[in-house]
Parts: sequence; C-alpha cells; structure tokens
Amino acid sequence: MTKSIMFQGTGSNVGKSIICAAFCRILKDDGYKVAPFKAQNMALNSAVTGENTEIGRAQAFQAECAGISPSAYMNPILLKPTGNQTSQVIILGESHGLMSAKEYHKYKKKAWNAVKQAYQYLADEYDVIVIEGAGSPAEINIKAQDIVNMKVAKYTKAPVILIGDINLGGVFAWLIGTLKLLTTEEKRIVKGIVINKFRGDKSLLDSGLHFLEAKTKKKVVGVLPYFNNLILDDEDSLALEEKSNSNANGKVNIEVLRLPRISNFTDFDPFKHDPQVNLSFVEKLSGKADIIFIPGSKNSIEDMAFIEKRNLKKQILTHFKQKKSVWGICGGLQILGKTIEDPHLVESKMKSISGLGLLDVKTIYSKKKITKNTTGNLFFNGKIMPVEGYEIHYGESRFGKKSTPFIFGSGENDVIGIYQNNAYGTYLHGIFSHDELRRSLLDSILQSKKISASQKFRYKIEKEKSIRHLAQLVKENLNIKYIYKLMGL
Repeated sequence: MTKSIMFQGTGSNVGKSIICAAFCRILKDDGYKVAPFKAQNMALNSAVTGENTEIGRAQAFQAECAGISPSAYMNPILLKPTGNQTSQVIILGESHGLMSAKEYHKYKKKAWNAVKQAYQYLADEYDVIVIEGAGSPAEINIKAQDIVNMKVAKYTKAPVILIGDINLGGVFAWLIGTLKLLTTEEKRIVKGIVINKFRGDKSLLDSGLHFLEAKTKKKVVGVLPYFNNLILDDEDSLALEEKSNSNANGKVNIEVLRLPRISNFTDFDPFKHDPQVNLSFVEKLSGKADIIFIPGSKNSIEDMAFIEKRNLKKQILTHFKQKKSVWGICGGLQILGKTIEDPHLVESKMKSISGLGLLDVKTIYSKKKITKNTTGNLFFNGKIMPVEGYEIHYGESRFGKKSTPFIFGSGENDVIGIYQNNAYGTYLHGIFSHDELRRSLLDSILQSKKISASQKFRYKIEKEKSIRHLAQLVKENLNIKYIYKLMGL
C-alpha cells in the first residue's frame, strides 16, 4: 500500500511547502517513487502541468524535487483570489469560474470528490505521498468545512507532523494552542512537532523543548535553522517581503511593480539571485531603475486602475522616455497595451480600461482560459535563442503593426512576444530562467554603464544545488528515522 506523511502548520507561511519539498527530494534520493499532494491551495502563483492544466506553484516545485512532472492530481483544488471577496476556482486543473466564499461553500461536496479522486490516482501510481496542509487545522470558524487538513489526514490515514515558526514569535503558545483546539481523535493523528526558522544556538532551546514535549505528549522531531539564501519557489504573497534582495553590490537596478493582484512573481527569481542585480518589489517607483517590470496580474483591468490611481503611469512613461526598458509579463503585457476589454466580466466588474499605450496591443477577454506549456524562439540583441515557458491567461491579445514580434511559438503565426522601441511584452512565464536571455539583457545595461560583465550566474544549476542543500539541511536537523518509521518505511 502507498505510504504517506502529512505536514500541517500552526498558520500560513510557517514552512509547510518547503519542508514537503525537502521530503520529496529525500525520499527520491532513497529510491522511493514519491509525489506531493495538497488538497486545496489558495495562491496567486501557479504553474502549468504536462497536461496543460493549472496547479499551485508549490506543488509544481515539490514535483521538481521529487524528479517527476507536475500533475493536476497533486493539487486538485486551486483558489486564485481576484479581489472583491471572490476567487477563481480551479478543479483538477480546469477553471470553474469565479465564486464567492458562500458559493464555494455550497460547492464543497464536489470539491471533496475531486480531492478523493486525485489522491486515489496518486496512490495507484506512487510508493509515497507527501501531503501538505493549509493554514491551520484549528481555525474554529471554518473547521466544519475543512477539506485540506484533518479531513485529508483521516481519509489518507497519514500521520501528521505539526510545524511552528519560531521566527514569528510565540511558537510555544501557537503549538500548544493548536493542539488544545483539536479533537481527541485529531490529537492522536499528530505524531510529532517541528520548530522551523530558529536563529542562534539550538542548545538554548532545550528547556523549551522539554516543556513542549511534557505539555503536549508529542515528540519534537527536530528544529530547523533559519535560512534565506536558497533558490526555492514561493507561492504565497507573504513571501514577497523576502523577494527583494537589496544587493549592495548589484550594478543593475530592477524594480517590479507590486500590484495588488500580482501573480506568478517567481518569474523574477532568477534576477533576485543574480549577484549583479539589485531587485525590488515596489508600490512606488524610485526613478533609479534600469528596468521596470510589470508582472503577471490576476486582474489586469483593476491593476491598471491601480496604476492610474497611484500616479504610476506618469512615472513609467518618464522611465520609458529616458530610453530605459519596460517589460510586461502576461497581465503586464496587457497593461502595456492600448486597451483591455472584459465584455463577459470574467475577471473584473469593469468592462474596459485604457492601458499604458506603449505597445500596439488590444486585449479582449473571453470565457476560455489558456493554460499551456510553450516552446519557441526569441530574437534579442542580435541573437536567436530557444526558449520554453508556460502561459496562463484569459485575455487574447491582438498585435498591431506598430509593434514588432520578438518571440515566436512553434505554431504558424504564433507570436507570444512583441516590442516597440524600449517596451517589451510577452505571455511567456519563466523566460528569465534562460541564462542566455537574462545575461544578454543585463549585459546590455552594464555596457551602457561602462561596467564589465564578469558574473555568469547559472540559474537552473544553482537552483538544483539549493534543492540538494535543502534536503541535506532537513536530514541533518530532523529525526528522519522516526518519520520514516511513522510512515512504515
């Protein structure tokens, strides 16, 4: 029978996703065929699977750590907040439209059926399943409707490890309080505790750990050190606080607009970790940026309205007139265009808005969502480069004659990127993971500043090193033998 382990947390952003990713790599290295699973995810960062379906970014990253292709079965329910107390509901990788919390509550029975279907599919295919919870299992107001924490643990018969983040403060109260609010049956399911993000000498925690074990009757299976220098995918907007790198040695200044409905901000991770880049996510432009990026957006029309309201349009146009580049990715491409229209109110209550007008593009939203992996060729700075990435968007853009294509897909007349003067836009997420493109873009700026380009940062190679280092950190600091025993391995 398939073995499983579940990691739940005292709250959001305490380290569940990263620890699950580490266990996917540890189990893979030990020869097991392992898959990640999260029943329901609320996130703005998503990824496209091999079947051209959509799942949360964390599960795609965990699949990468497990050495397998991501699948919709790994994250059967994805909720993508759109504002106005509504979310786009993705079931088994396919969009089921916008729902309010009340509407989704009525839909929960169908959602739970999708969760069971997905888990059974994985159970038939894999030796071990690493399950991630969401938020806290002790949220009293929503516990009765739970389909992601204890209900999943009971259904899958998975032992639970509870994670607390000591860096946020109050970790002992959080852990003890969480366990106090669980039912007797749920408490029995919890088999261990992990304290995450500890800074300093671990021996100073000993008295606290002894107290915690005595008070909860649960084994502390380890204390993980705080780290922030690894290349690991994030999906939670809380992680944006750590996305800026404030690199004092960075010679190229990049500012990414922190839009209210920003999505897929992992597009800029390759710049964050490049030693020659100083990257910032900003709500107000400084005027010092060499490149401005307008990122993906869950609601391009309302984010364009935000740009107008905050007087950012004038700042972007000033930057553009100074012959410095502006890039738009996905929703950012739409914002760089002339108009965005949403006649069916797919994402917004506004039917249309004027864009920045830097690209000859008109975007019209249809009810059909495009999710696909894409390969093609990119022409930049006199070079032809093969690229691959993924597309996730509703709008279909009509490119006018004033803008020039610079990224072509594999199909005939398949244009997925255009430029006009020093404004660039593309629907292709993930293109900056390609070292040659990123290096060419940065080198052109360094040359204009008469700075030599000495660094040759290789993103994918460094990311793989980070995954291996993460797995080693977890192996060294958690009681792996105890956790394997819990799983029956």
